[in-house]
Amino acid sequence: MRFSAATTADRLLPERLALRARPLLGRLDDVVFAADERGEASRVSLIAFVIRIVSAAIAFVSQVFLARWMGSFEYGIFVLVWVTMVIAGNVSCLGFHTSVIRFIPEYREKGMMAELRGILVASRVFVLVASTLIAACGAVGVWLVSPHIESYYVVPFVLGFVCLPMIALSDVLQGLARANSWALFALSPTYLVRPVLILVFMAAAILAGYPANAQTAIIVAIVATYATTLAQFVGVTNRIDRKLPAGPRKLHFGLWFAVSMPIFLVESFFFLLTNADVLMVGFYMEPDDVAVYFATVKALALVHFVYFAVKAGVAQRYAAYTHGEPEKLAAFARETVAWTFWPSLVMALLVLALGEPILMLFGPGFEAGYPLLFLLVIGVVARAAVGPCESLLTMSGNQNICALVYALTLAVNVVLSLALIPQYGLWGAAIGTAGAMLFEASALSFTVWRRLGILMLIFAPAATTEGSR
Repeated sequence: MRFSAATTADRLLPERLALRARPLLGRLDDVVFAADERGEASRVSLIAFVIRIVSAAIAFVSQVFLARWMGSFEYGIFVLVWVTMVIAGNVSCLGFHTSVIRFIPEYREKGMMAELRGILVASRVFVLVASTLIAACGAVGVWLVSPHIESYYVVPFVLGFVCLPMIALSDVLQGLARANSWALFALSPTYLVRPVLILVFMAAAILAGYPANAQTAIIVAIVATYATTLAQFVGVTNRIDRKLPAGPRKLHFGLWFAVSMPIFLVESFFFLLTNADVLMVGFYMEPDDVAVYFATVKALALVHFVYFAVKAGVAQRYAAYTHGEPEKLAAFARETVAWTFWPSLVMALLVLALGEPILMLFGPGFEAGYPLLFLLVIGVVARAAVGPCESLLTMSGNQNICALVYALTLAVNVVLSLALIPQYGLWGAAIGTAGAMLFEASALSFTVWRRLGILMLIFAPAATTEGSR
């Protein structure tokens, strides 16, 4: 028997209240609890949204404790190393963690079981090998250039590269789970389990007498990441084996690699764009400044995760509708813009209202980042106003033009940061980031309209326009 919010209200509420609530709950049933693909996408997005809410709370609490335990200087070193490793781990997937979301629904829909088995195995093996090689090169590179960088960064960065293969493997496992609409398997390990383990292990290390510094925090992060990823690997693999019967495998690695490379560029540019401001602040300024800026960006996580949650729920449905259902694709894509924008706007106002006391929790001096929130939130809301455009482009075979848009956006961000950070400090970083986000939103929305004829903009008319193919 299928769950129904309206029926549940009839049973639990007084008749008068149930009658008033029925129209709204009926719409909720149509969107979230429907048995069709739209309902599935809505449920995945809702689960992802809830996970991101809990994740944001966990991440915030853990970062507050880490900042207070280590102090702003050591915390700033840890932040710069960890952000770099997360970016490098995602980039080390070379696009396979996203391309599997496109290929798996296609192979399943067409009954191409041999190809499905092939990509499920090849994606994991390839990402693990590639990320291990990249990690080894990175560690050697840091050691070779160590005379030319600040000494307090050398050991933490070398240790950080030990963690990189497991970060990459976790990303591809997340892609496999998302392609099967397993939202909990996709998101829980990275966004719930890992940050909790880092916090618990760090507390245990301090109690055991280890120094509360960046080096200890990186070692703790390595242990937590390996434990989380290996458990995720076992869980996802067992579930795939139960769902897909054994049989022959076909490998089309050339095709998979050709599709993954533009996606790799898109994802790389996206991650660099999302974190370039932190990296640029780390390049020009002291670890204390990195700590303040990162804490300010963390306060915006409540707004960012709405975008992420919708993206996590709709990518596989975009891929399914791309194969011969343009009307459904257009209607669904327009709907996802509203799913993204309105919750993001509410969260943005909430962050602005509570931003200063939130930052004060990190410790003395962190409240200096509060004025930056008003500028940064403009860019975040602008991105939400066009919905998950890059997922729509990637899943519909327009990953090349999407990569170009992100390359241009990253260039805008870097140029603005280079010009403004040396002169204006953290304000320069915030201006560069907000300006790049406005450019990104405009360029992506225009590209979707030109390529797919879909107007992805929150206040645009619902009707689509025929664009260039």
